[in-house]
Amino acid sequence: MIDFEIDGELAALRHRVDEFVREVAIPAEARDSSEHGLDEGLRTELQDEARKWGLFGPQISADLGGLGLDHRGTAVILEASGYSVLGPQAMHCAAPDEGNIHMLDVIADPEQRERYLVPLAAGRIRSCFAMTEPAPGAGADPSMLLTRADRIDGGWVIDGRKWFITGAEGAGFAICMALTDEGATMFLVDADNPGFRLERTIEATDRAFPGGHCEVLFEECRVDDAAVLGTVGEGFRYAQVRLAPARLTHCERWLGTARRALDFAIDRANEREAFGQKLGELGMVQRMIAESVLDIETSQAMIWRCAWALDQGRPARHESSLAKAHVAEAVNRVVDRSIQICGALGISGDAPLARLLNEVRPFRIYDGPTETHLWAIARRALRDRAADASAS
Repeated sequence: MIDFEIDGELAALRHRVDEFVREVAIPAEARDSSEHGLDEGLRTELQDEARKWGLFGPQISADLGGLGLDHRGTAVILEASGYSVLGPQAMHCAAPDEGNIHMLDVIADPEQRERYLVPLAAGRIRSCFAMTEPAPGAGADPSMLLTRADRIDGGWVIDGRKWFITGAEGAGFAICMALTDEGATMFLVDADNPGFRLERTIEATDRAFPGGHCEVLFEECRVDDAAVLGTVGEGFRYAQVRLAPARLTHCERWLGTARRALDFAIDRANEREAFGQKLGELGMVQRMIAESVLDIETSQAMIWRCAWALDQGRPARHESSLAKAHVAEAVNRVVDRSIQICGALGISGDAPLARLLNEVRPFRIYDGPTETHLWAIARRALRDRAADASAS
């Protein structure tokens, strides 16, 4: 059975996160004016504050300076952090660093841990994960990978173009997925490598990620054998180490954002009068609120189920795909309804909702579009049903 009880220590930690978000992160949003991601100076300032509050790196293992929470504990705390778009950045539990820290902690050898993982976990540097490519390269279908890595004396040379690489500008290093003769392989590439070049920062609807979303070029990018992360040819298998937990933490953070949007809308519905009564007394508004509560509650249940499966040591690919497909759509519905309840205020700069909508809309695409997950879910259901039929 999944235990839905939040123990006293975790509840106290969540309360402290709630206070931190309201007292530190939300007030800082007015200072976040960068067009291509959170300003590095503000990010450092917020992370220093999170350390003072004892909230830095809730999902990071204790030996790396984090709080060492399991997946269920992380689900509770990351949801609370997501009440502000700056909360996860302040607490060092935002993508892409959060997923990269987890993967390096599992796969990196001792030298790689010291060189890349230790400073990344401490927040001294940032990272990016270079997988997605412009068409006709890899996107939702990773098997379309075009970037190549070929052996040379003492190492490798990487050639390829990557697109929409979150956090690339200002990152200390990239984890690059490239195709070798043995199969897809991950490489650790320092940002100052002369063969790694930032081509441009892409205009996007969201702007909460430091370093924005970039197009980068690997051109005659030479790395030594020590740059291989894990084993040559095992890149796609290693990506699964990152994938399910990273999908889930996205869901957790954005669920917190949905809660904030609904709270704002409910406050507005309790205060604003129209047609001789409060908005909250109108049946259509009540329905939108009720549907949003249902979306939030079902999202949380699916997140906690997946977190439980991960804590049992399961791959949780199916559970994470279910959660990603449902939560991405649910969060967008909640924010959209909240804007509708608030009317013109909702789309104005006088309320947080317009920015929240811009931030959550890409979530339906990140870590696999909803349609890709639905396709995988349906195929799995068909396959399992056919297997049951043949076994009976």
